Formats: sequence, structure tokens, C-alpha cells
Amino acid sequence: MDAAPITLVCPHCSAINRLAETRLAAGPRCGACHAPVFEGRPLALDEAGFRRHLAHDGVPLLVDFWASWCGPCRAMAPQFEAAARSLEPQFRLAKVSTEEAPALAQSLNITGIPALLLFRGGREVARQAGALAAGQIAAWARQKAGGQAAA
Repeated sequence: MDAAPITLVCPHCSAINRLAETRLAAGPRCGACHAPVFEGRPLALDEAGFRRHLAHDGVPLLVDFWASWCGPCRAMAPQFEAAARSLEPQFRLAKVSTEEAPALAQSLNITGIPALLLFRGGREVARQAGALAAGQIAAWARQKAGGQAAA
């Protein structure tokens, strides 16, 4: 018997897609625009996009809050991208610029960047301040998300 379906937001058209969790590794495509639902790289989200993914993605959401003027943020960017390749599709990875979404950063009490926040079921489950290497990001995310999201 198939597991209960989960929902995923298309990174291209923002359509909400339903699929069996067992099909995540099969390279799911959006039912509306037919683009891949995962691309092995973090999504750049504004506040509205973040809130849509937070509310509708059925996999843990790992978000890097960053700013263009932040040296450690720029240094961690390729590491976060590498982590996306190893964590997707068990996780959705995204980046939110605190310069472009200052109200969101304030509402989440982001006091230092880079800051990684991990959400599951629409709720924050963990946060980590400071730059990390790709392997550290992946290990931290898997540990904090619990066994269901481990690869």
C-alpha cells in the first residue's frame, strides 16, 4: 500500500503538487508546468515564496538566511548549494535574503547571519548560526530532522 501523499510546491510556477512520498527519488515533475520539482540547488525565495513553501512542502524545509554584504554568507553559498545536491529530495533547500525580506527575518528573530533554520510541518525545529561546510550542513539537517528525513 502506498504511503499517504505529500504536497510539494513547484519552484517554477508555485503550483501545489501531490505525490506519494515513496516517489520522491523518481524525479517528480510539476503537474501544471511539467518542470522538475527538485533541481539539486537551493531556491531563492522572497517572503511570500517562503511562506508558501513553509505551508505546503511535505518535506523538511532548510533555509539559509543571508545578505549580499556578508562575507561568511558568500563563502557558505557554494557549500549550501553542494548540500542541496546531497539532501534533495528528502529536504527542500532555500535561500532568503535578509536585505530583501527584513520583516521576515525580524519575525523569525534572525540576529546573525548566515543562519540556517530547519522547518518541519510548518514549524521551526532547529537553527544554526554561522557558516558551515556542505557535509556539516547535511549532517546537521539530517540529525535535526530526525530519522524520517535521513537518507
